[in-house]
This record gives sequence, structure tokens and C-alpha cells, in this order.
Amino acid sequence: MATYKEIFGTNIEVLASDPSNPVEGQVWYNSTDNVVKGASVTAAGSWATGGSLNTGRRAMGGAGTQTAALGISGNTNLPTPPFSLDIANTESYDGTSWTEVNDVNTARGYAARGSGGTQTSALYFGGRSPPATQLAITESWNGTSWTEVNDLNTARSTLAGAGADNTSMLAFGGKTPTITAVTEEWNGTSWTEVNDLNTAREQLSGFGIKTSALAFAGLTPSRTAITESWNGTSWTEVNDLNAVRSGAGAAGADNTAGLMFGGFEGDPVGGNVGKTELWNGTSWSEEADLSGPVYYQQQSGAGTATAAISFGGEGPSNQMRTATEEWLGAGAPLTRTFTDS
Repeated sequence: MATYKEIFGTNIEVLASDPSNPVEGQVWYNSTDNVVKGASVTAAGSWATGGSLNTGRRAMGGAGTQTAALGISGNTNLPTPPFSLDIANTESYDGTSWTEVNDVNTARGYAARGSGGTQTSALYFGGRSPPATQLAITESWNGTSWTEVNDLNTARSTLAGAGADNTSMLAFGGKTPTITAVTEEWNGTSWTEVNDLNTAREQLSGFGIKTSALAFAGLTPSRTAITESWNGTSWTEVNDLNAVRSGAGAAGADNTAGLMFGGFEGDPVGGNVGKTELWNGTSWSEEADLSGPVYYQQQSGAGTATAAISFGGEGPSNQMRTATEEWLGAGAPLTRTFTDS
């Protein structure tokens, strides 16, 4: 019988830089770093620290991926009346650090969570201005600046959204000021009302694209664990979260796989949590927690179940967080460095 040595030989490939798409089990010598490396996959998901936002805030919008994200507008605390302030700041993340870029035209918090899109093509819609004016404003991002476009049909805040870019988006739920189930589709020019959620709610979370999305958690007005799946035409109730939640972050490419993290758990008594749940297309499972409890951070509405990002939000004692955390899920590619110890 042939041995491994006879079949594959004993030479290790010498490369000046790591391969861009190594396969599991591949080994090479990095001549620049002077170390032997190998490709593996993660056994379990975990969160790691990323670069901090320049401006801490909650109730902000987000778009993009773990290595190319946007943090949009939001709300921060003040020590004196009016005690809170909407800010227009937009920040761009390159996987290491955040950079301030052009502001939104209308500063506002509690707009669509998971407004979706990419770092160069995003949509930010809805929200509220103090003290409680519901907004229908929609703004489109072209990678450089924000432009006001056609409004939502139903002005609202604390809604959720999902979409691929600034030409294709879904808006659902929220507060008008009554809690609503209204769903609207964006075609790149205007919004059209389509089939409602089965359960009206605000402070819900969502991820996906216009034809394949997931809506979950929120206030009905009590906190809920209800999850609904969108097939491009209508919503269908599927398996619940493991715990009732509102104001949680989320990321996922479509309704078959995604992640929910943080939020406020419990009803009527509860508090901010760092818990993470993974959706596999059928059911939710509990995963590794964030580093600490956080409520109403961004949700990018993009990324994947193996590569997500969480940033900002409200921590203990109403602290406005600047923290960024990056999720590496089970089965994600991982490069390991071999040492003699």
C-alpha cells in the first residue's frame, strides 16, 4: 500500500505571502514571515475585538460586511436636557479601523435596523426626530455621499430592513406611532406596500435580501421571540428564538442562515444581554456571547452566519459604546501558524 509520503511527497510549498483561498489541510512556508502556516476551520463560533468607532452611539443604521461596513447616524446621550441628541455622522470600517465620511442629510436615530446594502451602495430609511416625530425620509448612499430620495409610504421608527444594495430593499414593522406590521419594497426609485408581517411589532430585527428575509424579536408591545420568514411575496411564521428579545443586532445573507446578538431580554423584567443565537434556516441555537451586554447596537443586515460584525449600542448605565466586535462562526476558514513550542 502506498504511503502518504509516496503519494504527496514531503516538500512544503514556499510562498512570499499566504494564499488567498487555501483549502483545509493545506500547509505552506511563508518566506516573508519565516514561519510554517496551515489552513484550518473554526470548531466553534466566537467574538473578537475590532477597532472602536470614533463616536459612540445607539439606534444607528448599518450596512456592509465584517471587513467593509458603514455605521450610520444614530442617537447619543447628553448630561443635560434634552438628554439625547441625534447625530448625522457616518463612519466607514475597513476591517481594522473606522473613518468618518460624509454625514447623512437628516440626523436621526431609530431608523431601519439592518437597512442593508454594501459599503458603497446603501439605503437609510425611517427614524424619528425629538421628541417623537415619525419620519418617512429615505437616503441613498453611493459610496461617497447621501442623497434624499422618495419617502416611505408609512412614516415610522424602530423598524427593520433587509436588502442587497440601494436599488433593492425591504422595510418591515416599526412604530407609526402605533405598532405596525406594514411591509414595503424599494425598487431603486420608490416604495410599494406589499404583504404585512403576521405579527405587528417594533424594535424588531431582520436580515436578508428583498426576496429572502427574516424578521424576529421585537415589542408587540410585550417582548416576543416570534420569527417570520419572507419568500419575496409573503411572511410565514417559523420557529421562535430561544428567548424573547428586542433591540438586538443581526446579520445574514438570506432567510436560510444568520445571526442575532445582544438586545434586551425578558418581559416585563429583564435587561441588556450579550447573548448570540444562530439561525440555520430551520431553528435557532445559542452560541458564544458578546464580551458584554449591549442594547440597540447597529445591525448590519449583511454579512454571514460565519462572519458578522457588531458595533456601538447602549451598554450598562446608558453608556454609549464605541466597541466593535467581529464574529467568526463555526466552519469559517482560519490560518494557523506552527511553532516549535
